[in-house]
Amino acid sequence: MTTKSEPRPTRWAAVAALSVAVASGCTVAGNAASGDGATTVVVGYQSKTINTVTAGTLLRSLGYFEKRLAELGKSEGRTYRVVWQDYETGASITAQMLAEKIDIGSMGDYPLLINGTRAQAQGADARTEFVSVTGYNLRGSLNGVVVAGDSRARTLADLKGKSVSASVGSAGHGTLVQALGKYGIDPGKGVKIENQTPSVGVSALQSGGVAGLAQFVAWPGLLVQKDGARLLYDGGDLDVPTFHGVVVPHRVAEERPKVLAAFLRAQIDATGYLHREPLKASESVAAVTGLPVETIYLYNGRGGVATFDTTMKPRLSAALAHDVPFLKSIGVLRDSIDLKSFVNDSYLRKVYGSGYDGAVASTANPAAITGTDQVCGTKVDDPARAGEVWVDGESTIRPVASPVCLLRTVQAGGRRTRAVYIPDAVTGTRWFADRMSWVEDPGAAKDDRFKPFATAEGARKYVTAHSGAKDVPYAEAVKRS
Repeated sequence: MTTKSEPRPTRWAAVAALSVAVASGCTVAGNAASGDGATTVVVGYQSKTINTVTAGTLLRSLGYFEKRLAELGKSEGRTYRVVWQDYETGASITAQMLAEKIDIGSMGDYPLLINGTRAQAQGADARTEFVSVTGYNLRGSLNGVVVAGDSRARTLADLKGKSVSASVGSAGHGTLVQALGKYGIDPGKGVKIENQTPSVGVSALQSGGVAGLAQFVAWPGLLVQKDGARLLYDGGDLDVPTFHGVVVPHRVAEERPKVLAAFLRAQIDATGYLHREPLKASESVAAVTGLPVETIYLYNGRGGVATFDTTMKPRLSAALAHDVPFLKSIGVLRDSIDLKSFVNDSYLRKVYGSGYDGAVASTANPAAITGTDQVCGTKVDDPARAGEVWVDGESTIRPVASPVCLLRTVQAGGRRTRAVYIPDAVTGTRWFADRMSWVEDPGAAKDDRFKPFATAEGARKYVTAHSGAKDVPYAEAVKRS
C-alpha cells in the first residue's frame, strides 16, 4: 500500500491555441454581422483560471451557449456565431472589451474592479457591468502563498528580508500584502515583491530565485500537488471573500438583452452540470488546459475550495467595496468607481426565476460530498469534516465522513491513492490530505484524535492550545488510525 498520492506527470507547456480569429467590427458590441450574415458574439475567457469554467472552458466544451443562441436565432430569423478568445489575464480581456472587440468576459474580483473603473473613466457610454458570479470562496482560500517543500519557513514572518513572487494587482498579490500587514511586515521594505506572471514565478520558486510565491487558483494547489511545494499561508485566514465573475459592456446588455440572457441561461446550465458531474467536468477542463485533473478537482469538485453559484451575494458585493482602497493604495486604481452602477444582478434575476432570492441567501456548496463511508459505515453529511479518497484505477471517488475515516480508508485501500482531500480541522479549507500537517490529540475522542491542517502554522497553533497534542507524519497517522 502506498499512502502518499504521487503526482501524475503533466506538461506545463503551452497548450494548443484555443481562440478563433475574428475580423474587427464583427461583434455584438459593434452591432455588425460577418460575411455570411451571422452575428458574431465574442467571449473572452481564461482557460487556466479554473474558477471561471462555467463562463469559459467548461461552458465552451459543453456547447450550451451555442445551443441557447441557436434557439434565439430561430425565433429571430437570425444566425449567431460564438467566437471564444482565450487570454492569460483579465487585463487583456478588459483592453479588448474597451476596444469594443469583446462582448462578454470573465475574470477575478480585482480585475473586475479595474475593468469597471477604466470603463467608467471613458464615459457613460463605455461603462461595463458585473452581471453574474462564477466561483467564489467566502473566506478567501482561493489565494495562497506557497514555498518550496524543503523551505524552513513556517509562517509568513519567516519570509521577512526575502523575495516573494506575485502578479502585482492580482488577488494573490492582495492576499500577500494584507497578510504581511497582519504580521507587522511592511511589504515595501520587509519583503521584496517580484512582479512576475504566475509561470515566471513558478520557475523562480523552483530555482530558488524567490523564497515564496503568492498566487490565485489554481497555482497554489498545482504546485503543492505537482512539485511538492508547501502551503505556507492560506488566504482564508484573511476572511475576505474572493471570487470570479462575468462582465459585459452596458451597451451590449442594452442593445442585445436576449444575447446576454442566453449567455446567463447557458452559464446556469453549465453550473448545474458541474454540480451534477464534478468529476466529468474536471476531466473536461483538464483535457483542454493540460492542468492535472486532481488539482482541478481540489477546487471544482464536490466540497471544493470553490463554490459555483451564479447569484450575486451581498458579501461578495461588499468585498468589492473592501478591495477598492487597497487597489488604490498600490496605484492599480487611479479613478473612483461607482459600484452601484457597476454591480447589476437585474439581468440574472430575470432569467434565474423565482428561486433567485433563496439562492442568494444560501452559502452552502451545492456540490456537497454525500453518500456512505464504506469503511466507517456512517453517513457522510458534515461538510466541515467530509472528505474524499480517489483510489487509482477507480472511476468514482470514495466519500469519507471524517479525517480519521479518511486515514482508515487509505489504510484499508490496498492500492495507491491518486488523490486524497479533507478540510482543515479549524478553517475548513479543503486540501490534499497527504500534503497537510497532521496532529494527534490524545485528549480528543478516539474517532477524532487525528486532525489535519492546511498549513504548518495552523498545526502549531493547535498544538500550543491543546496539552498533549503533537505533530505526526501523515503516513504514521494512516498506520495508527
